[in-house]
Amino acid sequence: MATEEEKRLHRCCFSGHRPEKLDESEENVKKWLSEQIDSAIAAGYTTFISGCAMGVDIWAGQIVLQRKADNQSIHLIAATPWPGFSNRWSLDWQVQYSDLLKNADLVVPVCNHYHKGVFQQRNEWMVNHSNRVIAYFNGAPGGTKNTIDYAVGKGIEVITNNPNYEPKPKRKRKSKEEEPGEQESQKA
Repeated sequence: MATEEEKRLHRCCFSGHRPEKLDESEENVKKWLSEQIDSAIAAGYTTFISGCAMGVDIWAGQIVLQRKADNQSIHLIAATPWPGFSNRWSLDWQVQYSDLLKNADLVVPVCNHYHKGVFQQRNEWMVNHSNRVIAYFNGAPGGTKNTIDYAVGKGIEVITNNPNYEPKPKRKRKSKEEEPGEQESQKA
């Protein structure tokens, strides 16, 4: 049986914005996601993780399920932030979410209930269980950027639509032994 590390090598997760934050049409976003999913499958990725949010997450999950219909070696993990996550959504999005969960190979509620950091916790869980992140990113601060930065910090490959994205280099932590004068001179 494969270890978790071995399974992770064939897993890819998604990150992206809600529909109202996208700077492209739904059609263009789905086209880009389809191309990236097909490329990932060609590269040997067989398991995909969706965070199940409205927009990019659900669309990516739906595309994976379409590919799975033709290729039973493809799998979808639905990583929900908490049970009841979609309760306040429109009926249309609730139906899409419900269909995604019903057709996923595995549903993982990352947390038992809502709390302030639940989305970041879900995003980190997805990255920690993946070897590639496919991110539709508009360049704005928020959850998608945080997920990309977290993945880069963990050495995980990130594929993004944003050619201007450059991850911030890791800041060097100051040691406790540095003298206050040394810290000031380093800032100059």
